Amino acid sequence: MQRWRGLTDLPGGWGRCVVTIGVFDGVHRGHQALISRTVEAARQRDVPSVVLTFDPHPSEVLRPGSHPAQLTTLRRKAELVEDLGVDVFAVLPFTPELSRLTADEFVHEILVDKLHAAAVIVGENFTFGHKAAGNVETLRTLGRRFGFVAHGAQLQGQTLPGDGNDDGEITFSSTYVRSCIDAGDVAAAAEALGRPHRLEGIVVRGDGRGHDLGYPTANLSAPRFAAIPADGVYACWFVRSTKPDERLPGAVSVGTNPTFSGRERTVEAFVLDVDEDFYGQHVALDFVARLRGQVRFDTVDGLVAQISDDVARTRELLGIA
Repeated sequence: MQRWRGLTDLPGGWGRCVVTIGVFDGVHRGHQALISRTVEAARQRDVPSVVLTFDPHPSEVLRPGSHPAQLTTLRRKAELVEDLGVDVFAVLPFTPELSRLTADEFVHEILVDKLHAAAVIVGENFTFGHKAAGNVETLRTLGRRFGFVAHGAQLQGQTLPGDGNDDGEITFSSTYVRSCIDAGDVAAAAEALGRPHRLEGIVVRGDGRGHDLGYPTANLSAPRFAAIPADGVYACWFVRSTKPDERLPGAVSVGTNPTFSGRERTVEAFVLDVDEDFYGQHVALDFVARLRGQVRFDTVDGLVAQISDDVARTRELLGIA
């Protein structure tokens, strides 16, 4: 897969292509269906498939300070897109100048003049152009003018079981996934994503208290906007960037360590059955299940007994003997 930053230097002889457009934060199951449809349409036409995305998140440019929690880093997003068979992952820097392009200008300058789109496939709720004035029907109208076809794909979702009378419908969206993570419901987030939610970062020095308790932890420094689950204890898989195919079981605590009157929110991973200092390494945590909320214990012995139980439950949930 080719990875582009901007559209100023396209390969020589670049012809037509099939494009899908969006932020695609999380690359959840709805995104996967849309991107897979794009890949299939491109193969039918024997042209490249292009995922056109934006960085930074448009909301941060349009409304500074409103950046939503980030489900995937740009690098992780590219990896997930590549796994779907995409030919080109194109990142368009989202600037104030880009935000001021009208719908007509965006289509003419980006999709036609630069990418030479033969087809554009987006979600049925897609909007674009200055003040989001353009929608799928706008795209179809402009496509007829400029010589490409536009499709608005139905949004993907699922039925949530209820008591038999009030089953609920949810639509897969980045907003929905963020709400699940914010509530600590990492299992529901994984259902919408099609895989566990991943939190990446660098292991930094902590206060060493876990080591003193017999459960040394790797303290994760996550990116600024990262989507961090609600305070609590979780069963996770611990993955190092240097060994991406190796998954280590871990019990992860998110919170402020109330037993020790902590104030700073931390993410600490106890990696089971591994005696190693991960300091300075880039790692990822794949959240599988929430074990419990954060609790303040009256004694250190009570905390240690609970951690022992957390580790045992982590083994059980992850299928570790």
